[in-house]
Amino acid sequence: MSLLDEIAEKLLAMPADERAAMVETARQANAGFIWKPNPGPQTQAYFSPADLLYYGGAAGGGKSQLLLGLAVNEHRVSRLFRRQFKDIDGEGGLAPALEQMLGTSTGYNSQKHVWKIPQGMTGGERRAIEFGAFETAKEAEAYQGRPADFFGFDEAVQFQEALIRFIIAWNRPAPGVPSDQRCRAVLASNPPVTAEGLFIIDMFAPWLDPEHINPAAPGELRWFAMVDGQEIEVAQDYRAVIVDAAGNEMEVVPKSRTFIPASLSDNPDLLDSGYASTLAALPAHLQDAFAAGKFSTTLEDADRQVIPTEWILKAQERWMLRKVEIETKPMTALGVDVASGGADRMTCVPLHGVVFDRYREKPGREVRQASEKFAFVMENAKDDPQFNVDNNGYGDDLCSALESNNFNVKRIKGSFGSTAFAKDGREFENKRAELVWKFRESLHPENGDNIALPPGRELVMELTAFREKPREDMRKVIRIESNDEIKSRIGRSPDIAWAHFFAWAEPDKMAREQRKTHVRRRRASQSRTSVHGPSSNALGRQRR
Repeated sequence: MSLLDEIAEKLLAMPADERAAMVETARQANAGFIWKPNPGPQTQAYFSPADLLYYGGAAGGGKSQLLLGLAVNEHRVSRLFRRQFKDIDGEGGLAPALEQMLGTSTGYNSQKHVWKIPQGMTGGERRAIEFGAFETAKEAEAYQGRPADFFGFDEAVQFQEALIRFIIAWNRPAPGVPSDQRCRAVLASNPPVTAEGLFIIDMFAPWLDPEHINPAAPGELRWFAMVDGQEIEVAQDYRAVIVDAAGNEMEVVPKSRTFIPASLSDNPDLLDSGYASTLAALPAHLQDAFAAGKFSTTLEDADRQVIPTEWILKAQERWMLRKVEIETKPMTALGVDVASGGADRMTCVPLHGVVFDRYREKPGREVRQASEKFAFVMENAKDDPQFNVDNNGYGDDLCSALESNNFNVKRIKGSFGSTAFAKDGREFENKRAELVWKFRESLHPENGDNIALPPGRELVMELTAFREKPREDMRKVIRIESNDEIKSRIGRSPDIAWAHFFAWAEPDKMAREQRKTHVRRRRASQSRTSVHGPSSNALGRQRR
């Protein structure tokens, strides 16, 4: 029995006079509402005090209606987003739904996608709703610097996390709106069915991550703040002072967050519509996501996705059984994706035979100098591994420092040509395509190399982000999308994935055979106290 059924049952069981009094109380409380939420989760979400709310789970829970209802009832300037404009003005879109809610299209400018609610409906208050759509960072920039007291994202897992955070940074009263106007953002969505949407589980980990050390109940408030560039959960009364690039001091005040699940049974508007039958006809993994609201559902592969999601998940399962090898077997390689300032990260991935250790990373701003890169690599190396380094220009100084100290270094440049062949006989456009495809082949559950990958949603998201380029000669040559194309889709460079590809790159057999020579030369160099390179202290910490 749903909560709505329980409420109706209790109401009908009341004496007639008490029932009439309660109905009148409810009528007065809802006076002036253009839209009224359904009892249960939708009402709980409507009145939630959270600064950032995730509402949804199963399909049919009234997610879009909640966004529209909050905009027409509670907020002065609202901005509601879908990924494409066809989902706004098209059949079943937000604009037709709002017209049905209001009973009129008066006030809607379909060219500007702005709806000014007739003041006769709002008691004289000015309320404006702008519908927006974006897929890329460039499109999202159209909303930069434009404050609104309410931001709503319909089907939020279809957006990039970074772009959602970018836009809600302007969640404050717009000019001309009273300063005490309530501000909030709502993400309305089903569970993700592609790896790109997995960010929602990390963003709302206390409610959605089954392994979270301090789980939260639905509707429970938790507080989060950015500390040293990292978002962490903090106490409600947490305060900190930071200094921006211009030297201005700013107080960090945490924002509240919560998740409220909903399902079709909570929405009487759809119960008799046949929608449940539609959901029941979906494939099993989509039933889990849309009908049951499960967040552990099997993810769906995208068209031309190079590495199947299922292969990655199987490799992560193997890791739980073989992770002991990280301590019992030597480190054979260290994959290094190099950064030098900027927004990208420098990432190191240790490999022990076929078992990968967890990746380690540093922001690019912390590894601008060769000495900083060298020290970071030395901190994560042991057992004299082969250093497989991305030599895209940023890595040249690191490679030189490692080589001058007689380390076994393999410079990898993705733009170079490839002489290798895929198992199906195809050629590779360049070394970059070879690295990605060979990793795919090694993950094959039957014909692969039994690779074991550490758990982590970020790793899954990045490894599944690579796509084959659709070309006429796809049957002969394997081409992979550029990093810029991947970055535009997932909102960041896939540094973690590349460090794994580098770690797994074909070993330099000659260098491996001469490993003892490398060690002997380095020890002789150290004995003469003439260690070359930027950090002899870091070199000394490296365990052989």
